[in-house]
Order: sequence, then structure tokens, then C-alpha cells
Amino acid sequence: MSAPAPSTSSSPATRIVIAGAGPAAQALVAQLDRARFTGTIIVLSNRDDTPGELLELAMLPQVSVRFGQPASHIDAVNRTVATADGMEFAYDQLVIATGSAPVASPVDGAAQCLSYATIDDAPLVSRGVQKVARELGRRPVGILVGTGAAAGQAEAVLRARGVRPIRTTARPSAVVPAVVSGRSASRLAASSVVFEDGSSMTGDFVVLAEERVPRDGLAASGGLQTAAAGGIVITRDYRTSVPGIWAIGDAAAFDGVRLGLLVAAASAAGACATQLLSAAAAAAAPALQAAA
Repeated sequence: MSAPAPSTSSSPATRIVIAGAGPAAQALVAQLDRARFTGTIIVLSNRDDTPGELLELAMLPQVSVRFGQPASHIDAVNRTVATADGMEFAYDQLVIATGSAPVASPVDGAAQCLSYATIDDAPLVSRGVQKVARELGRRPVGILVGTGAAAGQAEAVLRARGVRPIRTTARPSAVVPAVVSGRSASRLAASSVVFEDGSSMTGDFVVLAEERVPRDGLAASGGLQTAAAGGIVITRDYRTSVPGIWAIGDAAAFDGVRLGLLVAAASAAGACATQLLSAAAAAAAPALQAAA
């Protein structure tokens, strides 16, 4: 599922709608822009804020970002997407990139921890570990919280950085930063996890790699096939079970596994962009032949 180089062939009339505005969606827009896609791209975001990376994409001439207008319903027959506030957008190709959500509510103090949800988090965790090691001047002790594939991947990242993690499958009730010489240590310099029974574990940093579930509710409205454990079922080229609809990022599932644990967002976006451009070119061919 690697990303081939995007093509430059596209139809000016091609309309691509992207449901979601996270890293996978942003990477897809960037890939289409680099491929000189000349159709229109509408990004339906569930975010009310306007982060800089989305504003940058919204400045592209072929892109319209609809902030605070998440997609809520797909009419696959008429190829339209409706938003929660009743807006309707027609599409030639629809890409679902709605991501995933944590199974449980955030642990108190989670902002003080490193987080691992997808393989895109591996570099962030690595940099965090390196920062702590520099601050301490020694090999740090890491506490890893979580079960399942994400926790297994996080453990592999930590071990690759020379850290032997102390892993717990019991969910803490809170994360408490250490206090050194009467003042709080730096954000990741040292942390403890506290459990419901009052017991605790102390280390130099904490990695939370808790279970997440794909946000695949939109798929049900369009009759798309979903996996038993959640996630929109896709093929190797990111097609869903409904023609004209694709899925990338953590909303998708390949062979029953959440896609974010298999493929980096940029790689998936690159491969999907190539497929979208090919589909646009194929749709334009009959019209060009007729005009000739």
C-alpha cells in the first residue's frame, strides 16, 4: 500500500469532497495540489476553530474548507453529501477521512504525556524520548499505558530508542508530573500514574497508547461496508464497497485493522491521490472523444 507518484491528468469539472480535516485529509489536499489538480476540492471539517494548516490549504484556489460543517449523510445514488446543518454538496469522488476517537474519556493530566494512536505518532514519541534523555543525562524510564496493537507499536518505538518501558494494562485515574526541588519539572521530564486504588507508578515520562475506534458512522448512511471491529472496509487502492467513495486515515480498516496502524497518513494520501486523478482522467476521456 505504498504511494506512487501522482499523475497530472485531471478533468476541470471533477468535484472531490473530503469528509474530515485531519492529517490524512490535509495530506490528500496537498498531494492533489502538487499534482496540479484543476477540479474543485471541498473539505468538510468538524472543527469550529481555524488552525493554521487548514487556513493554508483554504488559500489554494481550487480548495474550499467548510469549518464547523461535518458531513452527516451520504446519498451514494445521487452522489451528494449533506452536512449537519443541512448544506448539500455534489461530488464526483468522495473521500472519507474522519479519523478515530478514543474509547474512553481522557485520563486526567493526559496533556503531560506522550501519545501513540497511529504510526504517524512514532516520530513524535521518538523526539519526546530524546528530549527527556537530554534533560536527564541518562537513559529514561518510560511508563507505557495501553493494550492492543497501538501499545505494541509504541513499545517497539521505545525499545528502538533504548528505553525499556514499564508497561501497564491497568488504566490510571490520573497522571501527575513530578516536582523537583519545589518546582514542577518540564512537561515530560518525569511523571507518575495514579490508579483508582491509590497505588502509583513513577517514571521519567508516560506514553498513553489507549484503544481507539474509527469514526465510521458516516459510512453507514451511504451503505458502505464496515469491519466487525469498526472502520470502513477498503481495498489496497483505498476504494470502499461503494463506487466513487474512498477512505483513508484512521476511519478506514484494511484486513480488519485500523488503517492508522498500518500506513502513514502521507503515504495513504499519495496513493489515494493517484487513484483519484486516474478516475478523473477516465471520466474525462469519453467527453473528450465526443468533442473530437
